[in-house]
Amino acid sequence: MRIKKDFTIQKVGTSYVAVAVGETSKTFHGMVRLNDTGAFLWKLLSKKDCSEEDLVEALLGEYDVSREVAARDVHTVVKSLEENGIFS
Repeated sequence: MRIKKDFTIQKVGTSYVAVAVGETSKTFHGMVRLNDTGAFLWKLLSKKDCSEEDLVEALLGEYDVSREVAARDVHTVVKSLEENGIFS
């Protein structure tokens, strides 16, 4: 999985917002609001192709969280991004 190249993410207040730019903005008209964990995963997914397990391992290395919680959070973010056509 990897985020389409035509998205940008910015911190707005205490949240992060991702919006489509370029060609993708012609078909994706919304925005994605993310918390710190979601933004961390987004940034990884925008740099390289990652599996859910890769993302779980990255969360475990960055946050003090159990594998179960990390796996659940990763799955929730990935499912939402898939449903919204964010992956290339």
